[in-house]
Amino acid sequence: MSNNNIVWHNGWVTRQRRNKLNNHKSGLIWLTGLSASGKSTIAHGVEAELYKQGVRAYVFDGDNIRCGLNSDLGFSSKDRRENLRRIAEVSKLFVDAGFIVLAAFISPYKEDREYVRKIMGGDYFEIYVECSLEECERRDPKSQYKKARMGIINDYTGISAPYEAPEEPNLIIDTKKMEIKESVDKVMGFLKERGWLLL
Repeated sequence: MSNNNIVWHNGWVTRQRRNKLNNHKSGLIWLTGLSASGKSTIAHGVEAELYKQGVRAYVFDGDNIRCGLNSDLGFSSKDRRENLRRIAEVSKLFVDAGFIVLAAFISPYKEDREYVRKIMGGDYFEIYVECSLEECERRDPKSQYKKARMGIINDYTGISAPYEAPEEPNLIIDTKKMEIKESVDKVMGFLKERGWLLL
């Protein structure tokens, strides 16, 4: 919904000045993949490494967001898109504030991820946390796959709802082959290569 009476107000302290103060760039790292693929674990591992280096970073996790900001949304395709739209808009504010945002969301539809990319512009990098459905079901830490197989949970990605894998992600991490530390190191290396960590 748009309102012609609402106008964006630019503050006196710019994002560029915040980045210079922080001595690092800000942006959004979007981790997508099946439930139990390792998205949140990697995101929090990267956040911990960035914290050690004095980098301002924050993790947006799917369940945490749905506990508050998006508690009114379900899992229909329409609600999933609204879920991601809100996350993208909040991420945009955090990026403007000078943070590296690590967003860990299943985000199963290519169209919705492209929508987030459009909102973020050049501040968006996509990481595909790849893991086979069989391995994710084997892990199943919250027994969600089991419930989905039993029909207790509807519209569950990978079981009764599709997952559209990214075709050209900026980075792929296969968590069936890589340990957590190796995965975290790979993301850190990616950030260093892109020049995000030192200005």
